[in-house]
Amino acid sequence: MISIMNRVQLKRSNILRMALAGSGSMDEGKGETFLLKAIKIGGVVALYWFISITMVFLNNYLLDSKDLDAPLFVTFYQCLVTVGLCYGMHLLSHLCPGVIDFPSVKFDLKVCREVLPLSIVFIGMITFNNMCLKHVGVAFYTVGRSLSTVFNVLLSYVILKQTTSFYAILCCGVILGGFWLGVDQEGVAGSLSWTGVFFGVLASACVSLNAIFTKRVMPAVDGNIWKLSFYNNINACILFLPLILVFGEVGHLVHFSRLGDPTFWGMMTLGGVFGFAIGYVTGLQIKFTSPLTHNVSGTAKACAQTVIAVVYNQSSKSFLWWTSNLMVLGGSSAYTWVKGMEMKKVHIPQEESKEKLLGEKSGAGV
Repeated sequence: MISIMNRVQLKRSNILRMALAGSGSMDEGKGETFLLKAIKIGGVVALYWFISITMVFLNNYLLDSKDLDAPLFVTFYQCLVTVGLCYGMHLLSHLCPGVIDFPSVKFDLKVCREVLPLSIVFIGMITFNNMCLKHVGVAFYTVGRSLSTVFNVLLSYVILKQTTSFYAILCCGVILGGFWLGVDQEGVAGSLSWTGVFFGVLASACVSLNAIFTKRVMPAVDGNIWKLSFYNNINACILFLPLILVFGEVGHLVHFSRLGDPTFWGMMTLGGVFGFAIGYVTGLQIKFTSPLTHNVSGTAKACAQTVIAVVYNQSSKSFLWWTSNLMVLGGSSAYTWVKGMEMKKVHIPQEESKEKLLGEKSGAGV
């Protein structure tokens, strides 16, 4: 009986370790060959890279227009497209229940009010993000808003009273060093935009605040990320309207020569579609791999995005400029790895102690 109990506990430990390693459920992918699994994962990662990189370049194209200086309107329209797509997916899920799975997104004023604090932070995040992209371009964009990890550590301590390990702080130090080196090298090259850097820092802070507020308001939307996206973007659309008026973007729109051009609106709508799609492919990549692998993939994607931008713009960058990018990307990857290891160290002993207690209770019952 004791040997049977030991085997049961060993089996539970193996399942736990597989789950923490991101292996998924025991039944998932049963009967699939390694090659088929690899093709699926490769396809999902490639889709994430394509949508994410294309969205950044498309937003840069829309925001860098010489004729239209209305970044708030561009962001407002993309939020409007996201609301429309959420509602469209809701209708399609009722028409094709076996094909499309999407939550009900009926408008509820009470939920809108509960999500409002997050929406204010969300507006800051996407606006400052786009303003940073507008002023620094795609090549320096990764470094320009690289401080989100540093703000995660700082705000987690200030707001949530959560401490951070020495190794995680060391990784943040590497990111900070890469950021300052990148700013210095942009200045040496004569292409530095302090306005863009300022918006990048604000965007990084808002990304961290967005993560904190998201956890707080998730119960209001039954823990569903698509419902949260629906209400968040509705609030954003409403809040953007007075901002567009205050910052005088209506005048720019009135005098914009391509306001009746279908191509312009097609590009604007496409930007909104990609903004909606990035939420889906992010979840898809995490589902097929793991949160840790998703973060590593995002870091590698940022590196590829920087290289593509430099090649596309036929820019010549110094060795130290590239070093700053590698420091930021390397520090971010190391931080992700360190936090992953820390989470495993915390969870595995807890689960093993629970299993031990369960075994003792079962033994007492026998």
